[in-house]
Amino acid sequence: MSGPAQPSQSQPPENESRPAERPAGAAAARRFVNRRTLLIASGAGAAAAGGSAWAFGPGSGRAGARTASATRTVTTGTTATTPATTKPAPVRTSTAVPPSTEGTTLATVAAPRGRGGYRPLTDGPGWKRVVRTELAAAHDGREQRRTPIAAFVQCTDLHVVDVQSPLRFEFMRAHSAADWRPHEALSAAGTVSLIERINALRGGPVTGHPLSMVITTGDNTDNNSKIELDWFLTAMSGGAIDPNSGDPVRFEGVHNSGLDLYWQPESARPDADKKAGFPHLPGYLAAAVRPLAGPGLNLPWYSTSGNHDALYGGTYVAGGFATSFAAEIATGGRKVERVEPADAARLRKVVRAESDPEGSLYRAVLDHYARSARTVTPDERRAPFTPAEYLAAHLEPRRTGPGPVGHGYAADGVSADRMYYTFQIADGVLGISLDTTNRGGGYQGSIGTGQLRWLERTLTENEDQHVLVFSHHTSHSMTNLRPDPANPHEKRHGGAEFVSLLSRHRNVIAWVNGHSHLNRIESHDGFWEVNTASHVDYPQLARIIELVDNHDGTLSLITTLVESAAPHRADFHDLSQHGLAALYRELAFNAPGADPAALAGGKDDRNAELLLRKR
Repeated sequence: MSGPAQPSQSQPPENESRPAERPAGAAAARRFVNRRTLLIASGAGAAAAGGSAWAFGPGSGRAGARTASATRTVTTGTTATTPATTKPAPVRTSTAVPPSTEGTTLATVAAPRGRGGYRPLTDGPGWKRVVRTELAAAHDGREQRRTPIAAFVQCTDLHVVDVQSPLRFEFMRAHSAADWRPHEALSAAGTVSLIERINALRGGPVTGHPLSMVITTGDNTDNNSKIELDWFLTAMSGGAIDPNSGDPVRFEGVHNSGLDLYWQPESARPDADKKAGFPHLPGYLAAAVRPLAGPGLNLPWYSTSGNHDALYGGTYVAGGFATSFAAEIATGGRKVERVEPADAARLRKVVRAESDPEGSLYRAVLDHYARSARTVTPDERRAPFTPAEYLAAHLEPRRTGPGPVGHGYAADGVSADRMYYTFQIADGVLGISLDTTNRGGGYQGSIGTGQLRWLERTLTENEDQHVLVFSHHTSHSMTNLRPDPANPHEKRHGGAEFVSLLSRHRNVIAWVNGHSHLNRIESHDGFWEVNTASHVDYPQLARIIELVDNHDGTLSLITTLVESAAPHRADFHDLSQHGLAALYRELAFNAPGADPAALAGGKDDRNAELLLRKR
């Protein structure tokens, strides 16, 4: 994978139309689903032969890391045929405001300075809007005719991370520098800064229409950890966030392991990342775990689950022996920080296969390197959470914020085994939140027959409404058809079948998702698929979506990307909350193996007007 590339300074003209052909998108999606989404994010280990077939490299057990000093009951599922629906949450009562591009990527985008090595960021030119006409023609004068129907914000793949947890895969970096994010310790600060940006938005940048809600499309947490879930929910609903675990005074993660394998920000010693230009930052680790003031969203928000919210490591099934094993490691006092490169390469190879859903091979490597593991402070809050605990945490009254209660999970029929629901985005606009994680293990997704039939009934019963479908996985990543242990006889369905179903229902106008960590928009038969980049990997974006009626037989979905509220220029001497958020973005841009231009997507994947015929 190539290193960071400078985004093109050549911008398309305003409202540029784009060609119908789009051959590059699928290749880009395939290329980037196997980086952190697949490695740190997932890692579906072992060959089918199991952990006993592993061959460890010579000396692998000796060259290890240095040792350093729900309160509400969730209802059970139902067999009712009516959609699970949450009542509309209260929306902003303000009327439309004059449209403004302020705070969006139409106005300015972080851009690198200089060439080669570590590149600081600065204010760059905005991304122009591209008009896409694959599904309907763009008629002249629609800008003057159009009326707004709805406007909202999508966040995705926040990956709020407890970097000190022993249940992590940082040691995969022994295989490749790209297999670990140096900036992850600042995920909470980055999330709060994104919320500050959303709160400051005055309305839709094209229509000025009030924003009605925010929806997250999964991977809200990074490692299915209770403490990460607490930080995520506090960030969204408001309150003080203490992004620390383990020892309350001393940081206990790879950033101060003394290993040259990782960026050691507070050490003057030249590690691999400093040799690539990463800074020496005294005081960084204390600042990274300092409590944060979280304002919480000032809009109603809805939650969708991703593979990292249901499977530990984003890939390993939380069932059977895996549950006790994962909890034992996560809450324990031994953290593996280094394995031999040959062993990391073997694990990396089987990661692609998704062939070890219970983590037998992962367990084998942790057991093998236990004697050389670092001693850390145990913390019960790091334990993986169950689906029932995930729902119960959303339903706690202290998490309600601006609403709605449960953030979608209070809908009729929702349970730990049925985490999908409908909700009203606006008058005549229905949202459907799905659960595409396969609890049988594996980072890729699919959907069970029961949920698929429920979706089809829901679409049929709401033919008089515009429908937007939300999920974590994309059409290209719904390839995991292994049985769900909770429903072993239920068939799983992939992306092609899912697209076919949505295409048969002409009230569906868009499918909005995440998972890939890149921006990509593609047309299907009758609807748009809008895939938005993550907020853990650069370019760290959220997306505003406005739906308008052009009064000429067409609708337009208008998408506008936004960055966090942090300044583009990072100041190494500023370790305040806002300074850390700026540093989070800049370090992400410079992360080894990152390809910022590719993750940002093409000009037609970013700020776009997506036309389609009105039904």
